[in-house]
Amino acid sequence: MRSTIALMMLMTAVAAPAQETAPDKTPAATKLAKSHQQEMIAEAEDAWVKPPVDEPASVSHGAVTVEGQRIAYTATAGTLTIRDNDGKPTGSMFYTAYTKDGAAPSSRPVTFFYNGGPGSATVWLHMGSFAPVRVTTANPEYIRPAPYGFGPNPHSLIDKTDLVFIDMMGAGWSRPLGAKTGKDFWGVDQDADAFARTIERYVTKNGRWTSPKFLFGESYGTLRNGAVAALLEERGLSLNGIVYLSSIMNYGVRQPGYDANYLTLFPGYAATAWYHNHLQNRPPNLEAFLQEVRAFTSGPYAAALAKGSTISPEEKRQIAEQMSKYIGISPDFIMRADLRVDLNHFRTELLRDRRLAIGRLDSRYTLIPSDANAERPDDDPSSTAISGAFISSFMDYAKKTLGYHPTMPYRISARQPGFNWDWKHEAPGSNFSQNTPNTAIDLAYTMRTNPYLKVLFLNGYYDMATPFYGTEFDVSHMLLEPSLQRNVEFKYYESGHMVYLNPAELAKMHDDLAVWYDQTLSDARSSQPPAKPVATSTGAN
Repeated sequence: MRSTIALMMLMTAVAAPAQETAPDKTPAATKLAKSHQQEMIAEAEDAWVKPPVDEPASVSHGAVTVEGQRIAYTATAGTLTIRDNDGKPTGSMFYTAYTKDGAAPSSRPVTFFYNGGPGSATVWLHMGSFAPVRVTTANPEYIRPAPYGFGPNPHSLIDKTDLVFIDMMGAGWSRPLGAKTGKDFWGVDQDADAFARTIERYVTKNGRWTSPKFLFGESYGTLRNGAVAALLEERGLSLNGIVYLSSIMNYGVRQPGYDANYLTLFPGYAATAWYHNHLQNRPPNLEAFLQEVRAFTSGPYAAALAKGSTISPEEKRQIAEQMSKYIGISPDFIMRADLRVDLNHFRTELLRDRRLAIGRLDSRYTLIPSDANAERPDDDPSSTAISGAFISSFMDYAKKTLGYHPTMPYRISARQPGFNWDWKHEAPGSNFSQNTPNTAIDLAYTMRTNPYLKVLFLNGYYDMATPFYGTEFDVSHMLLEPSLQRNVEFKYYESGHMVYLNPAELAKMHDDLAVWYDQTLSDARSSQPPAKPVATSTGAN
């Protein structure tokens, strides 16, 4: 028995090595291909440029003359790492900061800038508005191909505030970290939280908690303003002021079936028809003309739209004829549109007799359509006219002047395949989510919580993307108390969505902002706390 068991163990021991060394019948070419593929994967992994966690930065120095004053400044281009509430890194946000040399950081104002989209990098504000450098633009015309005009900006706001330009997640050089992806940041509330954390990180890292602090948003960045301001206020960072450039706070007015959007667009249509001299009796003064148009819009026009299909044919014709006088389109066209002229129809119809379509971001720009009978323009000439100059100038400036050399590609927009924005929003004090966001509610909440907060709305008359009358409508429906209404100001410019493309209006806008910053900071220094309610006696003991 024992000999039988021993023999079986010996056979097993001999068989096992034989099985392990069975001949590999895989063709040599296949093995070579697999080996090469593994080597290539490893090489790509080694060369894969990942977003940094350790907040690298490049520091450079420059000077610019503003209002006759030479201002030396330090430019810092780098990333800020944002973390969740447990301290885990979630994102790397790219920024460029300009700080005035010799100023005390603890008392020097600092303003945080961002563009919109949603999805846009902040290259437009950075290269065109109030940084110490900017792209040379004319009014309004296409920028010629390279070489582009680029240099010191005599209208920089560095004379009033330090400037921090921030790219949103997935745009510019901002990227998610670890297991996070763009989808974790692409939404109204997710995006606002990322910007609030970025601002908190900058303030903490640079010792700016006692500095006066401001937000400056453009386009969708203005919708972001209210949400970010409310989050910062809840987290103990109170703002001194917020600037809204070309505002869209309420997307609800754009829902199909509602009339509010036609109302908000109408005064902008009138301004555009006035600019292109497409009115039969063109008034000499634009502002006086628009006051008349506003009164018609909020009165007879709003009443007519509110009647829907119950409006009488006589009243409908009367309103159409008055609209025609204001916006330069035939009464018959307006009648066929049921008094509701769509933006794309207006862009193609206004100058159809000249075989031209007009811009959306800036209705002063024109485009020759490929089809003179088209119902919508082929493109937006006010966008394509400037893109090459802004992008090329920034890429050259980032490398040669800022000294920032990441290998990662700079994304002009986060709108890559898979980009899907979450439009739901939880407004402060709300019991349910908004499906179409209105952060005017957030702004009103923040102003009531912080009664010293000043808000400035900058508007281009020829902006059809975020029309000025829409801003006025939204602010008036915030229902602020009279004491808080005094904290809101409006300024208007003969320009479009990107007001700063018009050099003359950029200079005017700088001067308006300079006065506003001075007044806001003066009020902050002199303000006394609001008076507490005085208890009155009822006579009871």
